[in-house]
Amino acid sequence: FLSSIKNIFKVLLTSVDTKTQQKSLTSGKANLFTYTDEEHMNFAKSDELNRAHSENREGPDGPLKSELDICHQDPEYKSPAPLPHAQVKLITSWEAGWNVTNAIQGIFVLGLPYALLHSGYSGLLLIVLAAALCCYTGKILIACLYEENEDGRLLRVRDTYEDIANACCKKLSPSLGGVVVNVTQVVELIMTCILYLVASGNLLSHSFPYVPVTEKTWSVVAFVTLLPCIFIRTLKIVSKLSQLCSLVHFVIIFVVITYCLTQMHQWSWAKFRLSLEFEDFLVSVGVIIFSYTSQIFLPTLEGNMKNPGEFRCMLNWTHFLACILKTTFALTAFLTWGEKTKEVITDNLPSFLETLVNLCLLTKALLSYPLPFFAATEIVYSCVSKDNHSNYRSPLLALTVRGTFLLLSLLMAMFTPHFALLMGLSGSVTGAAMTFLLPSLFHLKLKWKKLSFLEKCADISVFILGFLCSLAGIVCSIKGLLETNKE
Repeated sequence: FLSSIKNIFKVLLTSVDTKTQQKSLTSGKANLFTYTDEEHMNFAKSDELNRAHSENREGPDGPLKSELDICHQDPEYKSPAPLPHAQVKLITSWEAGWNVTNAIQGIFVLGLPYALLHSGYSGLLLIVLAAALCCYTGKILIACLYEENEDGRLLRVRDTYEDIANACCKKLSPSLGGVVVNVTQVVELIMTCILYLVASGNLLSHSFPYVPVTEKTWSVVAFVTLLPCIFIRTLKIVSKLSQLCSLVHFVIIFVVITYCLTQMHQWSWAKFRLSLEFEDFLVSVGVIIFSYTSQIFLPTLEGNMKNPGEFRCMLNWTHFLACILKTTFALTAFLTWGEKTKEVITDNLPSFLETLVNLCLLTKALLSYPLPFFAATEIVYSCVSKDNHSNYRSPLLALTVRGTFLLLSLLMAMFTPHFALLMGLSGSVTGAAMTFLLPSLFHLKLKWKKLSFLEKCADISVFILGFLCSLAGIVCSIKGLLETNKE
């Protein structure tokens, strides 16, 4: 009987203590959560959904310590109950995986057979190596968000790519690193959005050649279909669109591989080249490596997963499956057409299949647009309204930023000369920086004392490889621009 009373007394004390903590937590955040609009809990501050998510776990004296371990979670730990005014829609591991798949299974995949033509057997190795390297840099980037506490438990002390950069550059300037990362991200994302618009116009032109309309006019038609992107307010919606995009991508791959299998009697391993031209090989390296880039989105995705402990497993599976799919696709297509393999493999297909695949590609391009568009607009949106909390919660400001960005992407798609070469030039700088250079550099800077000798060698090797790829890409792009201007 006395034992039962004692247990009841403990439960009452625990309940009172919990209510006191919740009351303190709620009062401490009252000035931040007077708005219930779901608009402002998404992609906030740079990458930035995860920062908004982390704010929900802050107390009056600062952020509460998260007990999330990057490799595992304490089974006895329970996350704090969400505040009544917070309306964060977290995503599942599957939804995060669809976003990563959308990023690493882009239109670049259609150029892999052509890359294999110029890289030979080494191209197969490059496809596997690129998957491993990009998966590795994604993991070390997320590792930079965490620090160990006194008990050796990993705590999430940073929320965004910007936070990591600021932590590394705080001795030089508190915000220098964040500014550089934000500018790099926006340039990379806006160039990607423009690429989808240009590709959409090109695909529409090839799908309906009998319609007397120019490619730029078709780009305007594609732009009109993308106008609803202005009203996308949650990453969960973007995840659904990414899922549809990935399904369309699988349909394209299935159609091409199925046709190639029907031509298996023509296959010959003798079609592989052993001698390589250095410049063509560099182009192949760029196509293969940058078909795996997704690092820009990873801090946001990991910070908004219902179970962040599953992030590493999700990253492993998405890159492994992408590697298998890309290798199979590139190999079967190249064995089918050999030296006749064209830059975009759909041009090798019979006319009836080419039209079908082009329409699927058009759908994929339009469904791919929202992910980089949403990420870029939220970075700009948070920078514009960072110091003004009232404007930060203004739906009108959000719509203005999104509308401006959408219109800017159309204007650049319409009036930028030699866009493909400029895309290659900017991609060589921003793509290599966000994928290889910065993750490895930040990891070395923040984790140097805790890294083993082999881990340090791995990070340094990735940095050198990224630098060489970036330099080679810049040289090839500038050379292409100069030759185009002479013509």
